This record gives sequence, C-alpha cells and structure tokens, in this order.
Amino acid sequence: MLAAALLSLALLDSVHACSTSPPSAVGIVCRITKPAFLVLNQETAKVIQTAFQRASYPDIKGEKAVVLLGHIKYGLHNIQISHLTIASSQVELAEAKSIDISIQNVSVIFKGTLNYGYMSAWGLSINQSVGFEIDSAIDLQINTQLICDSGRVRTDALDCHLSFHKLLLNLHGEHEPGWIKRLFTNFISFTLQLVLKGQVCKEISVISNGMADFVQSRAASILSDGDIGVDISLTGLPIITATYLESHHKGCFIYKNVSEDLILPAFSPSLLGDSRMLYFWFSEQVLDSLAKAAFQDGRLTLNLTGDKFKLFSSFPLSQAQVTVHCLTRPRISCQNKGVVVSSSVMVKFLFPHPDGRHSVAHSFEEDIITTIQASYSQKKLFLSLLDFQITPKTASNESESSSKAVRSFLKLMITSVGIPEVMSRLQVALTILMNSKGLHFFDIINPEIIPQDGSLLLQMDFGFPEHLLVDFLQSLN
Repeated sequence: MLAAALLSLALLDSVHACSTSPPSAVGIVCRITKPAFLVLNQETAKVIQTAFQRASYPDIKGEKAVVLLGHIKYGLHNIQISHLTIASSQVELAEAKSIDISIQNVSVIFKGTLNYGYMSAWGLSINQSVGFEIDSAIDLQINTQLICDSGRVRTDALDCHLSFHKLLLNLHGEHEPGWIKRLFTNFISFTLQLVLKGQVCKEISVISNGMADFVQSRAASILSDGDIGVDISLTGLPIITATYLESHHKGCFIYKNVSEDLILPAFSPSLLGDSRMLYFWFSEQVLDSLAKAAFQDGRLTLNLTGDKFKLFSSFPLSQAQVTVHCLTRPRISCQNKGVVVSSSVMVKFLFPHPDGRHSVAHSFEEDIITTIQASYSQKKLFLSLLDFQITPKTASNESESSSKAVRSFLKLMITSVGIPEVMSRLQVALTILMNSKGLHFFDIINPEIIPQDGSLLLQMDFGFPEHLLVDFLQSLN
C-alpha cells in the first residue's frame, strides 16, 4: 500500500509551507477516502519492486572461530535480486497517527558470490569462491507518517519492519560438502536479515520522499499557468481518521509572485462524506481570488466577428467586429442554485453604415449577473447558464444608440450571442487548460460539481492514475 500513501500526496496537491493558522479556517480541503486507498493499492508491487531493485546491498563480511577448523573468514559480494513477487497487501488508516501498510509474502531471490577461507588446526589453508542464491519469503510492515519539513509535506517511513519466514542458502559448487552450506547458513542468516532490512527500509524511505517531492512539483505545475499560481500552503498538518486522509490549504491565487491574504471561512468535517473516493471543497473566496488573478492577467476579453451575428438580418453585420472586456474585476459567490458571477463589462462594436462608405462605432457599459452550473463528463468541462440579469449603464454615440431599434439590437446581441459565446469559449478554454496539465489522463468516474452556500464541492471516484506512477518510476532511472 506504499503506492497509496505516495500517490495520495498527488491528489492532496502541492504544499509550499506549513502554516500555523487556525486549522478550521481554510480555502481548499482535499479528502481522500479508504475506497481510494484500495484502488491505489493495486500498483503496490511496482513500488516495492523498485525499492528492492534500487537498494544498495553492501558486501557482508564476517569471521568465526570454529572447533577443528580454526578461524573462518567469509564475505558475500555483488548481491543482486531477481524473481520478486508479492502475494498481497493491505492498508489501514491509524486514527491521528499513520498510514499502516502491510505487505505479505514478498518472494525474492538474492544472488551473489561467497568467498570464504580458513586455516585449519593442522595447517591446511583453504580459500574458495562460489556462487550463491538465497531464496527468501518476507513480510513487510510500513507505518507511514506525514510530517512537515522545511515547508513541504514529507513522509516518514522509518517505522519499517521486515520479517523473514523463509531464508534458504544454496551454494553453486561441484565439490561443496553439505556441512559448508549448513555452516554459512548459520553464520550469515542473522547478519543478512539485518542488512536487507536496513537497506530495503532505507530505500523505501528515499522513494517515499522522492515521490512526495515529485507529486508536489507536479501538482504545483497543474495549478499554475503563466503568471498565475496558487498558494495552497497547509493551514495545519494532514488529518488521518479511520476512513479518510484530509488536508487543509489556504487556496489564494498568486499573480506575478504576489498574493493577498484571504479572510478564510471556517470548515466543518461534516461538509464532506466518505463514500466517494475523492473530495475537493473550495470556498467562494478561492474562486473569487481566481477571478481577480484572471482579470489582472488580462484574460477576460473576447473578440467576435460578423459570422456570429447572422441571425440579425436587419443589420448589415457581415463585417461586424465586437470586443468585450471587464471594466473591473468580476465577483464570484456560491449559492445552492449555482455559482454567481457579477461583472461590469464594456462592449465595443463596429459595423458598416448602410451607405457602405462609413462604419458606425458603438460602445456601452453593462452590469451583468449570471448564475452558472458546471459539470464534467467525457473529459470535458460544460457550463450551463441558469439565469442572468443585465443592467445598462452608459453608452457612447447617444444620438444613434439611444434609438429603440439599436437598443433592442444590443440587448438581443448580448443575450443571444454574447453570453452564450462567452460561456462556450470559456468551457473550451478551461478544458484545454486542464488537459494541458494532464487531467485527461486520469480516469475520473461520475464526477459531481455541487454548489453550496459559500462553497463549491467536487466529489468523484477514479481509476488508478498509472501514468503518474510510470512517470515517477522513469524519473528514477
């Protein structure tokens, strides 16, 4: 279940600092539940196999006084492994303590060279070198704690135990008598177990923290684009219960390395369940912070051309050009009915004059309030417009735009073309952005995006994100 402990960090997002803020005041909450750990457990064998293969097994040397034979010196050299298999593994979440991983019956063969020599009491000197194989069956118990170190989440897998319930030494030599095999089995078995335990557990700890760094860096990349990033510093240590692992984050967006402190709301654990594999809870302050960052980066603009206005046959719009941009930063709030976006926009359009020699420019300002519901399926984001309100404020070229026909046209253009076009382009742009970060590689099952008063909840099941593990294992080479 080591894979579950490590990959859960990817789903918990990146952590840049471990804050001392009150743990109940949060912007983003991530909860990964026991069913998710069971899915992640499927690939445990790959991680454990990598740990055994990457472990550096030092030479084992010793010396023993034996009656009649005198002092025997021996050394096991060039120790390597092969034929590793794992029978089964389980995971348990120890309340407020650790992720306990139990791996049963790891069957592995160690190969190498045994050198030994002795001087007998009657002066006979013998020095030999033979190949050996050690057929072993091992159980592992790894209790992984999540700690905060130098501003990042790290894993402490030092509570690691190896139990050998089989350890058979086979020597490959034509003339080796049975007593040699029995002798060295007794000599080296205890030392060998200590060495293997130390090296394998050490490598498991190294891989654990290597993957923690890998997935935190990957998550930081997923949650950033250009000059926009996210401050998802922990507001406290991760919480472990018998049914889920949960982390709390600040969640404010960063623009050009500058962020502002948000007044974060209180979070209650009862807001999330434990029947779905993965939950993300976003306060409306986080979404509002995103809108501010997007506005500062000049991303809230839209250009339309004449082919979008073919339905308005009463106006010569085949050459029309329209630009829409936000005058001030939009405001986002969450309600049970949907996500409400309030914005003040400036619309400028240029269309041909009927005489064909001149063009007429109009610009006007509107306050627009839209209520949106989002959904995700077939690896695409969909936005549905539930409600909207438009309040005209000012207009240029008053002598013409104040006419009833032009006013009617402007309102129809906004409701029939402007808002739907903004929604359509936004959902496409967000889908492209998410896919550019690799979201489409995940097998997301039955996702739900649920607006609540003051927050937005995402809950879903998922298939094993094998590409993430493959990328990490390849990075070790």
